[in-house]
Amino acid sequence: QVQLVESGGGLVQAGGSLKLSCAASERTVSSYAMGWFRQAPGQRREFVSVISWRGVRTKYANSVKGRFAISRDNAKNTVYLQMNSLTPEDTAVYYCAADRSNPMNDNYVPQLFSAFDYWGQGTQVTVSS
Repeated sequence: QVQLVESGGGLVQAGGSLKLSCAASERTVSSYAMGWFRQAPGQRREFVSVISWRGVRTKYANSVKGRFAISRDNAKNTVYLQMNSLTPEDTAVYYCAADRSNPMNDNYVPQLFSAFDYWGQGTQVTVSS
């Protein structure tokens, strides 16, 4: 069973930066599209960013475009989310996810919650004003 483990969350002041990491337990995940989602209290889980298996294509939610950057290191089975210029509206639990349906397809960058098969436990990001 694939396991995804997020790390790097924490408390940061508005305008600050954090870098999240998501480590996968199996090598096969390096061939999958990987994404980040977030969920604030009382709100639905929302798409943040996605990256194709070799990182050729990426997509971002409009709310984070220009501030967040997704990347991956397949040799380490790890995906990252660099978050800059954070605002209190970015406060949420951030989840890493993997989609196994189209392996080794650099045109595949899913953005729907339902497309992803594996999920991490989440890491809390809190941005103070």
